[in-house]
Amino acid sequence: MKLYRPATILVGLLFILIGGVARLAGPDQVYGDDSNLKVVHGTIGEALPYAGSGSTIKVTRIKFARKILSGDGGSDDKPIDTNGIFVAVEWDAVRGVKDPDTFTPTLITDGDSVYEKVSDPNESDMSFPDAGFASTGAIVFEVNPTDLKGLTLRLKPSMLWNVYNSEVRVDLGVPTEDIAQQMVDHADDQYVVNDSVTRVAS
Repeated sequence: MKLYRPATILVGLLFILIGGVARLAGPDQVYGDDSNLKVVHGTIGEALPYAGSGSTIKVTRIKFARKILSGDGGSDDKPIDTNGIFVAVEWDAVRGVKDPDTFTPTLITDGDSVYEKVSDPNESDMSFPDAGFASTGAIVFEVNPTDLKGLTLRLKPSMLWNVYNSEVRVDLGVPTEDIAQQMVDHADDQYVVNDSVTRVAS
């Protein structure tokens, strides 16, 4: 019977350990595996901590509208129509000392729909200002009016460098289909999207 020398066994164990470390550091573990995300839940009006950066994000109000218009005052601007409905999410962001990760804002529903922000007007955005400052603004989504139950704003960080991170989910106050329909029925004819405003953080 052939006996293996201790050196051979050690080399074999070393390869097993290297393989395990490589598996833990693989892209499916570092770049967006949801098991690495702690979810921070909140509601409208609640300032929520963002990804351990010392920054906070708060949804101050939502508005439903049938058209949107850029607020830059250009004479050539025309309202943008939709076959669905627009949801404008007004926000307030306070920047901490640490540079917060970038994130992708989306709206999600109980029906597993995912809505991305409209690309026009360009002012529709959501981001953190420089350290020591705060910003207010609005981001607009085009949504299906028949799939709004459980409407939630989701801020998921890009997580390019962090193995562990957190995302923010804000309940936008649409618990039932009946309430969703009421909000659609009472939607404003038009919503004006203005540039975000930056101020010194208090």
